[in-house]
Amino acid sequence: MTDRAVVDSGPPARVSAWSGVRSVRAGRLPRSLHPGAWWCWALGLATAASHTTNPLPLAMIVAAAALVVVRRRGDAPWALAFRMYLVLGAVIVAMRVLFRLVFGGGQGDHVLLHLPEIPLPAWAAGIRLFGPVAAEQLLGGFYDGLRLATMLICLGAANALANPKRLLKAVPGALYAVSTAVVVALSVAPQLVESVLRVRRARRLRGAAGHGLRALRGIAVPVLADALDRSLALAAAMDSRGYGRTAAVPAGQRALTGALVLAGLVGVCVGTYGLLDATVPGYLGLPMLVAGLATAVAGMLLAGRQVRRSRYRPDRWRLAELAVAGCGLATAAVMTMAGTVDPERLYPPVSPLTWPELTPLVVLAVLVAVAPAWLAPPAPTANPAPRPLPVPPAASGRTDHTSPRDTAQPEAHR
Repeated sequence: MTDRAVVDSGPPARVSAWSGVRSVRAGRLPRSLHPGAWWCWALGLATAASHTTNPLPLAMIVAAAALVVVRRRGDAPWALAFRMYLVLGAVIVAMRVLFRLVFGGGQGDHVLLHLPEIPLPAWAAGIRLFGPVAAEQLLGGFYDGLRLATMLICLGAANALANPKRLLKAVPGALYAVSTAVVVALSVAPQLVESVLRVRRARRLRGAAGHGLRALRGIAVPVLADALDRSLALAAAMDSRGYGRTAAVPAGQRALTGALVLAGLVGVCVGTYGLLDATVPGYLGLPMLVAGLATAVAGMLLAGRQVRRSRYRPDRWRLAELAVAGCGLATAAVMTMAGTVDPERLYPPVSPLTWPELTPLVVLAVLVAVAPAWLAPPAPTANPAPRPLPVPPAASGRTDHTSPRDTAQPEAHR
């Protein structure tokens, strides 16, 4: 008689079926969100960050973006680049403070330390190197650097959440060449991070040890080689799909398209300047902006007819996409409203030194900004975590692992 392990496939099947039904009922099946929704959300957060120098709402916006990225990013290569944007934001803040420290930071009442001042020639009047360092100037540099770093981190969150290659489906046909270059540029940093991680992992597996310049030389050369291989593969794939090829278009139609687009862009520039400058005539403001936009759109539509391309499963805007994009637009709108209601809270003065404060509208804007962490569906992963199988309960009074079928055999068959 041989002992055979008990194989009971009933409970795991019931658990997986129940979990699937529960996921369908909750509507939280993993799927990739439209990249345009993530970019609208990130641009809304960046717009909100540009309307304040208060470090409290800026830090809250960074925390909201980080939380959304942690909860809704997948395991794609571009999803690993968010920490690089955090490091780059910290570097920007440090550089702004260092810039105030080097080029004159003594305008203030609270002098922290006195550095030896370097004399400059007469033609460099107004510029000072080192000298006394005041807390007000350093704090002003910290506020400016934190605002710029927050805007960069918001764009980095969109780069970590959105698939840059899927943006080609949402770009008009007239801008396919420009969009291809933009997508390739956006995917450089994530691919570089992936290459560095892969090379470091391979070095650890081979037992390579080293720090400093020796390790940098061992990592930089394989990373550059991998980047060159990826570039060649991407160029071959784009060439096989017809990128860079144009249809036979008459010269007159091509010239008309270029003139419409160029005139539209000039009209947009003039209209924007007219809205910002109150001294220009009224017809150079909003009417010129609307006319320029209409002309540019007409030129792009005409140019889009020259591009013949097919789309496989175009991305649709569903309720989750609209909710995520609406959260970004609502964040920017609420922050703009907070600036009109109480601008002193959004731009705290550095002289005299005051502690920054929050307003209810700012807190509401941050709460709206973090809502996509729950409104957006989870991102699909290539290697999902395996679900642990439940252990069947042991029978009372039995300590062996034999099957009941084996122990219940009649005496005549033994």
